[in-house]
Amino acid sequence: MTSAVEQFFTVKAKIAAAEREAGRQAGVVTLVAVSKTFDANDIRPVIEAGQRIFGENRVQEAQGKWPALKEAFPDIELHLIGPLQSNKAKEAVALFRVVETVDREKIAAELAKEIARQGRSPRLYVQVNTGSEPQKAGIEPREAVAFVTRCRTVHGLAIEGLMCIPPADENPGPHFALLEKLGVEAKVEKLSMGMSGDYETAIAFGATSVRVGSAIFGAR
Repeated sequence: MTSAVEQFFTVKAKIAAAEREAGRQAGVVTLVAVSKTFDANDIRPVIEAGQRIFGENRVQEAQGKWPALKEAFPDIELHLIGPLQSNKAKEAVALFRVVETVDREKIAAELAKEIARQGRSPRLYVQVNTGSEPQKAGIEPREAVAFVTRCRTVHGLAIEGLMCIPPADENPGPHFALLEKLGVEAKVEKLSMGMSGDYETAIAFGATSVRVGSAIFGAR
């Protein structure tokens, strides 16, 4: 059985190859290793192999396993990539360096309040529901640019990027192309798009970070 560390190096090599293929500069794409549902013992070998940026879906789960790992590896950068409930904004600002799932006015207001209160400034992304799927978090594409503007002007939030999760049963390319177009219109520098099954495609469409879990850690 291939170890998570071996799979991690395979993913890193594929990212580098996809950057070359797309004519992009080497190292421009950040790997966010998605460690949700895996415990500290599963994650530690990948940290020891050099990975420092990890994605988690739930604030509570991350609180349970990351403080001790961050003590051992202080340069860990945690990304919240799952939906954020407004009552968890306080914990999210305290624990995460990046919150990728800002998608409604209430969350923007709560984050602004906690950022001011805690004096911490996590980097923020707006999640766009590119497939307009009713069951999925994220703001509608047609509202995304105006929402980014409101986050900046009304709430004083520095929005760094956009994030999307294309519908599982559709070609991801058009969704990545849409996010890239919205990113230009919203004047953001970062695009978080692409997961285990489609991260190489995302890199071709301009992803600056890819969120890869099962291709590293195995099936959940």
